[in-house]
Amino acid sequence: MSEIFEGYERQYCELSANVARKCSSVGGLDGEQKKQKLSELKASLDEGESLIRRMDLEARSLPPTQKATLLAKLREYKSDLNNLKREVKRASFAADGLASRDDLLEAGLGDSATSTDHRGRLLVSTERLNKSGDRIKDSKRVLLETEELGVSILQDLHQQRQTLLHSTDTLHGVDDNISKSRRLLTSMTRRMMRNKWIMGSLIGVLLAAILLIAYVKWNSSR
Repeated sequence: MSEIFEGYERQYCELSANVARKCSSVGGLDGEQKKQKLSELKASLDEGESLIRRMDLEARSLPPTQKATLLAKLREYKSDLNNLKREVKRASFAADGLASRDDLLEAGLGDSATSTDHRGRLLVSTERLNKSGDRIKDSKRVLLETEELGVSILQDLHQQRQTLLHSTDTLHGVDDNISKSRRLLTSMTRRMMRNKWIMGSLIGVLLAAILLIAYVKWNSSR
């Protein structure tokens, strides 16, 4: 398994346990403490999403045998993160409900003019928050599309790298075959030259023997 993936995995597990622990303690808080705790939880969820994206990129850059196993684990972490988001959202809704109830109680104690002005400011603030939320959603959508494009590019680069490695191995194999063929031709040439010298020597010996026999017969006939 990739050491980089394991590092991200450890960080996420620690973060998940920390978020779950904080969610269970939010109910006993109120006021600014609860708001601060919810803000910390939302920041932790953003960090969890970032870790999962990093794990996804790392897993997709690995060979298929490792990638399949890591992507299966990654799906479990994504499901866990979605559960954590729901827990934090429920805690946030509970806090918003308490805050709205307090605002209504305070508005009921004031005069009607103050109540109307307060509701107007509240509506403006709510509208601003909704617009900010929409902008954040758009930014996240663009970020996710960019990350998906990055993942696709990494996959293409990985495939091209595998193709280049295969081509390099093929060229090395061809070069080895050429070297073997060259050595074989050189060995055959040497054998042919040696056989030529042997045949030439045998022919020379036979000619010498024939001449010697002819000379001996010629002398004996005189």
